[in-house]
Amino acid sequence: MAHVFAFWESRAFYDSFMARSHDRLASAQVGTYKNLQAKLFDHRFDVKTGFEPRFTDADVVRVAHCRVHAARVENFALMQEKVWNPAMAGSPGMVRGIFGEAPGHEFLVLSMWQSAAEHGKYRVERVERLALRAQTEADVAALAGDVVQLEPSWTV
Repeated sequence: MAHVFAFWESRAFYDSFMARSHDRLASAQVGTYKNLQAKLFDHRFDVKTGFEPRFTDADVVRVAHCRVHAARVENFALMQEKVWNPAMAGSPGMVRGIFGEAPGHEFLVLSMWQSAAEHGKYRVERVERLALRAQTEADVAALAGDVVQLEPSWTV
């Protein structure tokens, strides 16, 4: 399995790429993948510090794709900002991250870590307690996620 993250300077650049180049590039890749899924998330806020799509100072990315109950969207976003973000920001080894939103009450939380070991310390020590405090179980209808070991040769 591969995760590919792309960051666009603006919606206009993304739309231009889709109109001018996407189909040509996609047709050249036919047969090289199975079960491709793509989602476009709009930046809602940064995690820890000003986000930049630079991966040279991180070895691991934790990605969480959340589908949230419609009535709980604002609570979910508020808890991300007031509970989860400060906890991640205060964790040694957490570099930076981003919180994005897509139509249909979908959110993406992408956090970058210096190593799997550093992310593991955060996860073991805090996640259960934070989930209770943030009422995550009441907010989230579905959660898919992964811890991704970055491959430097894939960074462009």
